[in-house]
Amino acid sequence: MTPTAARFHLGPALLFCPGDRPERYRKAMDRADAVILDLEDAVAGTDKAVARGHLIESELDPERVIVRVNPPETDAFTADLATLSQTDYRRIMVAKAESPKRIARIDARFEVVVLCETAKGVAQSDRLAALDNVSALMWGAEDLVASLGGSSSRKPNGRYRDIARYARARVLLAAGARGKAAIDAVHLDIDDTKRLTIEASDAAASGFAATACIHPSQVAIIRAAYRPDEKTVSWARAVLAAAQQERGVFAFEGRMVDEPVLRHARGVLERARR
Repeated sequence: MTPTAARFHLGPALLFCPGDRPERYRKAMDRADAVILDLEDAVAGTDKAVARGHLIESELDPERVIVRVNPPETDAFTADLATLSQTDYRRIMVAKAESPKRIARIDARFEVVVLCETAKGVAQSDRLAALDNVSALMWGAEDLVASLGGSSSRKPNGRYRDIARYARARVLLAAGARGKAAIDAVHLDIDDTKRLTIEASDAAASGFAATACIHPSQVAIIRAAYRPDEKTVSWARAVLAAAQQERGVFAFEGRMVDEPVLRHARGVLERARR
């Protein structure tokens, strides 16, 4: 695992907060495991300069802050990084990341989370994950579908369309192959807590490190989904203890246990510890 990836242990619930709403900064960070201060989509073009000013004046714990900056191809991106150079915030989320060359050229002071939310970005996720300055990858559904000319990432029943599911899996695999963290996309329907529970539980079981959210009410649901229950934790401890007395493959509670199963158990205890 690379040093940048090793630093990305913020917790499972990452809460977006508009950069032009400084009165919400502290509340968002207090309610979630980390706050994503958004200088991109959440802020109108005419308000971006004001939002940057608020960012300079803020006094949050930089270890629990991610700043979403504008796409690298824009003048706003240059202004965003100039602003961040006047703060202690050094972890950025690059919106609509597509070009590995552009991401690689970002000032080495910054730890980068790439947001793969366009067709090109998802297609380049393997190369983006390989960059030394990248610690995590996130994917986004709505911008992805829009980049393809589509109109919705979800079916009428609320489930993701196949293209969104493919992008989600591809970004997760790209991150995992390079030892980087993967962040699951936001759930836009705040009232649909059932679907959020299902998707956050699936994210945790699949290997995502965190899920981003847009409302404080989603934090508790995400945390609960990522937290292993006591039965699972007890199983993990017991099977790892049994492995200390065995050599190679062995049977435990009627199930064959080999190294992949033991890695699952270690992962459960690591999630419980966090």
